[in-house]
Amino acid sequence: MTRLKNKVALITGSSRGIGRATALAFAREGAALIGVHYVSDADAARATVREIEQLGTKAIAVQADLRTGKAAADRIWEQLAMATDKLDILVNNAGIAPALSLKETSEAQFDEIMTINFKAPFFLIQALADRIRDNGRIINISTGFTRIAAPTHPAYAASKGALETLTLALAPELARRGITVNSVMPGVTSTDMNADWLAQPEARAGAEAMSVFARVGEPADVADVVAFVASHQARWVTGQVVDATGGVRL
Repeated sequence: MTRLKNKVALITGSSRGIGRATALAFAREGAALIGVHYVSDADAARATVREIEQLGTKAIAVQADLRTGKAAADRIWEQLAMATDKLDILVNNAGIAPALSLKETSEAQFDEIMTINFKAPFFLIQALADRIRDNGRIINISTGFTRIAAPTHPAYAASKGALETLTLALAPELARRGITVNSVMPGVTSTDMNADWLAQPEARAGAEAMSVFARVGEPADVADVVAFVASHQARWVTGQVVDATGGVRL
């Protein structure tokens, strides 16, 4: 398939999990170049780059600590610019999701969650919007916790809720250039981030029971939805939150 033929993409947090699966999906769809962003695991990023290249797509590893906010956005572009002066698709995928109740959340933890999950994507979009070619795509990865109550993750849910609101706010502004802005909402997904608690039989059974398909999502389940939203076929969809939770709590 070549729905993303000749497209240049940047995917934050793409050395593992949903980000990595999205990068591989883009490569299979014919993308020309993919920026694989990571924070600290250079080996995982290089492994993802190799997998992408094996599919016939060029890739570059891009390092930046999203806790630095706007500085991270500038650092990411500096590295990506060494390989290209063009960008078609930005996927804000990187995030953290600590299980912290209202009482358990410190101010420092709140600030870190909001910075990585919302502030960094905000300033990355700000830094790259003018560099994205006409008819480009901005895709923000949200969470099913913005649709269902998540008392175990209030700060995380709030940060993703802010990201969804940003999606809506930016869609009209960038539509003038044919750029769509959407969010994709995953449910419980079998990633490294969730590995420890999904390894517990009771926890996994509970997660599976939430989906109408009676299973936990795989990274590729979400990545294929992101690839569609990134394609020309989704040109008439903007300002939306696309539910890719596997029918959680319908």
